[in-house]
Amino acid sequence: MRPPVDVRAQSEQPTLTTERLTLRPFIADDAFDVERLAGMREIADTTLNIPHPYPHGGAAEWILTHGPAWNEGSNATFAIVDNATHRLAGAISLMIKPEHRRAELGYWIALNCWNRGYATEASQRLIDFGFEVLGLHRIEARHFVRNRASGRVMQKLGMQHEGIERDWAIKWDRFETLAVYSILEPEWRPARAGR
Repeated sequence: MRPPVDVRAQSEQPTLTTERLTLRPFIADDAFDVERLAGMREIADTTLNIPHPYPHGGAAEWILTHGPAWNEGSNATFAIVDNATHRLAGAISLMIKPEHRRAELGYWIALNCWNRGYATEASQRLIDFGFEVLGLHRIEARHFVRNRASGRVMQKLGMQHEGIERDWAIKWDRFETLAVYSILEPEWRPARAGR
């Protein structure tokens, strides 16, 4: 068994690339776009932790948390940037539990970038990074059951549906039931070799 993952061994958070996207650390100049894009009601409606309306200054505060979280090994958050336009297209993160060699994948994609496969492309790259570089054993993800598009992303990633968490959270004064997916490193490795 490998030792627990230590993000701090990576020193600076890297920049990752795909065919169409760059996943890079957020910078202070991204705050305006985060508030504008994540602040859309359609984005907030399908995520647990994004507020609506998005508070002015909230994105700047959120971005300031990323460096310390990376340094302590608890979170790896990336801006998703469209390579063609160089514009912010969303955010993606791994919330890491190093003592268990697992992480939870989370993401949001800007409304004007929906239905382009960006969530799948960015998630696949971050899953590869989690297993190859961070030494994770398990990556899990959850989605509101009413957000079927997010479930399709998880299926495309080769994640296994594990079950349903009934009335697991409250969003805007209503209970939300969540679907749980996961992929283990031994399941990911053969699929990775075939790509």
